[in-house]
Amino acid sequence: MDRVSSFDEPLKKLLGGATAKVMAEHLDLHTVGDLLHHYPRRYEERGKLTALADLPLDEHVTVVAQVADARILMFNNGRGKRLEVTLTDGSGRLQLVFFGHGVHKPHKELLPGRQAMFAGKVSVFNRKMQLAHPTYQLLDASDADEATEAVDAFAGRLLPIYPACKQLDSWRIAKAVDAVLPSARDAVDPLPAALREGRGFTPLPEALLKVHRPQTKADIEDAKARLKWDEAFVLQVALARRRYADTQLPAAARRPVADGLLDAFDAKLPFTLTEGQEKVSKEIFDDLATEHPMHRLLQGEVGSGKTMVALRAMLAVVDAGGQAAMLAPTEVLAQQHHRSITEMMGELAEGGMLGGSDRGTKVVLLTGSMGTAARRQALLDLVTGEAGIVIGTHALIEDKVQFHDLGLVVVDEQHRFGVEQRDALRSKGKQPPHLLVMTATPIPRTVAMTVFGDLETSVLDQLPAGRSPIASHVVPAKDKPHFLARAWERVREEVENGHQAYVVCPRIGDDAEEEKKGKAKKKAAEEDPDKRPPLAVLEIADELRTGALAGLTVEVLHGRMHPDEKDDVMRRFAAGDVDVLVATTVIEVGVNVPNATAMVIMDADRFGVSQLHQLRGRVGRGSAPGLCLLVSEAHEASPARARLSAVAATLDGFELSRIDLEQRREGDVLGQAQSGVRSSLRMLTVIDDEEVIAAAREEAVAIVAADPELEHLPELRTVLAALLDKDREEFLDKG
Repeated sequence: MDRVSSFDEPLKKLLGGATAKVMAEHLDLHTVGDLLHHYPRRYEERGKLTALADLPLDEHVTVVAQVADARILMFNNGRGKRLEVTLTDGSGRLQLVFFGHGVHKPHKELLPGRQAMFAGKVSVFNRKMQLAHPTYQLLDASDADEATEAVDAFAGRLLPIYPACKQLDSWRIAKAVDAVLPSARDAVDPLPAALREGRGFTPLPEALLKVHRPQTKADIEDAKARLKWDEAFVLQVALARRRYADTQLPAAARRPVADGLLDAFDAKLPFTLTEGQEKVSKEIFDDLATEHPMHRLLQGEVGSGKTMVALRAMLAVVDAGGQAAMLAPTEVLAQQHHRSITEMMGELAEGGMLGGSDRGTKVVLLTGSMGTAARRQALLDLVTGEAGIVIGTHALIEDKVQFHDLGLVVVDEQHRFGVEQRDALRSKGKQPPHLLVMTATPIPRTVAMTVFGDLETSVLDQLPAGRSPIASHVVPAKDKPHFLARAWERVREEVENGHQAYVVCPRIGDDAEEEKKGKAKKKAAEEDPDKRPPLAVLEIADELRTGALAGLTVEVLHGRMHPDEKDDVMRRFAAGDVDVLVATTVIEVGVNVPNATAMVIMDADRFGVSQLHQLRGRVGRGSAPGLCLLVSEAHEASPARARLSAVAATLDGFELSRIDLEQRREGDVLGQAQSGVRSSLRMLTVIDDEEVIAAAREEAVAIVAADPELEHLPELRTVLAALLDKDREEFLDKG
């Protein structure tokens, strides 16, 4: 065991308390092993300059560049001074600013022609990129001793540039890595020897040395190939073991019966299922008929009819004598599903009631805010088996909820449910129930393999007939204010043609805490317009009622309203009594009002790509064409605007989720989908490393099939235990 322990040494033993504290708080690095796995983001070659033209906004960057000129400017009648330094690298220019007492040292050192490494956060001031008060290290120091030292450290070397933070720049991280590098010799190698040799991988200790202190570019490639493979492989082994364990569980086979509830439901459908729905339904029914639990991910485009597929699976299970539970992420959504499912089923949802069908069953709703009497009745219907279908929020997972015979769990919008919640609900069956997970954010195949590797995947990529196309446009409110005025005219035209519209804002606006923040931000906004607070539902609704949309019925919907109030507004909007609904993203998923044809998203640049795609999917659900206007004040060259243009340019969710992944780090996308798994991805980029992931998955499946307990692979078991321990800790922290 000693071989692992040097990796478990706390950093403060080796680096001193202050540095270790910053690393723990800001970079989540606690042990020697953590720091050894904190890989350089990229490498600078001595003398080769980074492209200043490609700097990302709002990120901490490290650049190597040359000083073009430096000048001191006075302001406040000579009371304040500011040093402005212009850097150049042939591709572009970047401005540095230093204020007050901070100007003396850089003024002496940063002379035209000097070369240095600079680190700081990129911002925009007066439409120019700048770094304010960057830290820097001269690469050609004037003092002879310093110069030799700097040259020794950097000359002819590949300089590792580490992911850094404001409190700790890249070169101080590099020094800390030097202190722990000798421990790399003790790395436990998770790869079976045959696999490592068969694929010609560098041994792990050598890969760690090469990634941190490469002599050549080939060293970097070797190290990366090895470290990527390890991440993919260990992760896939963990998933393969979970899949294997699931296949060992017993489950009751649930087969639909002839002339049962499902047949009765199909007979009254006013349309035929799409080919895609038929195919996916068959995959699901085949799984339900087996004696170990189904674990299937059903992903589909916004509006491809996933709910219909899930409902038919639930009816099949009720036919077979079981119960089905559908878990939704919010109360609004649970109520909506309950409403649309009871409408689709008609008298079949009134089993045991007067006027209900004798083949029917009861469909109950269970949410946290229900009254006591309604809740007691719902719980009773579940435990007696009177209710075949229950739809609810997290409230379904509580201990008090007992089922008569839970056969199927359908989870809507997977990315909001961790593995723990799935397990909690699963433990409510006499035997583990079958599991169907639905997501409306299409996930590229690689991500599906990485995040949902314990689920089989079904894809619905065909839209039902009668769906209308959606036109999307970016409205640059700052550069062209008249475009925004035209946007409100378009909304009015839609309403005059008998349709309805959504207006979405990032913030609610009205509570005291928000007010305080809002005031501070307003003040900041006067000094720098990029810092204004996001637009708020309540403010925009008031402006529209008295201004651009005066005379129309404008209502609001947001998360702080009482559930009954929310339900009332949604009901009136669905009935056509409300012309314009100003809302937060509570309408993001599942809201279905076919008569709503227009959507205006305010501050659209403050939403993620998949969120915009989800929101846009709320319009164009009927026979009239949909219109989505993305309003933004971001300037034309910004990454935010590029993101919006991408959304406006395609309706293909899979394409957008790829763009989304390329633009954001995986962490945000993988989110909490698998607790703990995210923490292990350092080198692997899910979107680019498709081959690595697919190959690692194959090897992992073969290894687990041959040796489920990994008895013959103690090193792999050790590394997995470390990864999963971290999981368990996170799980306990969350619990």
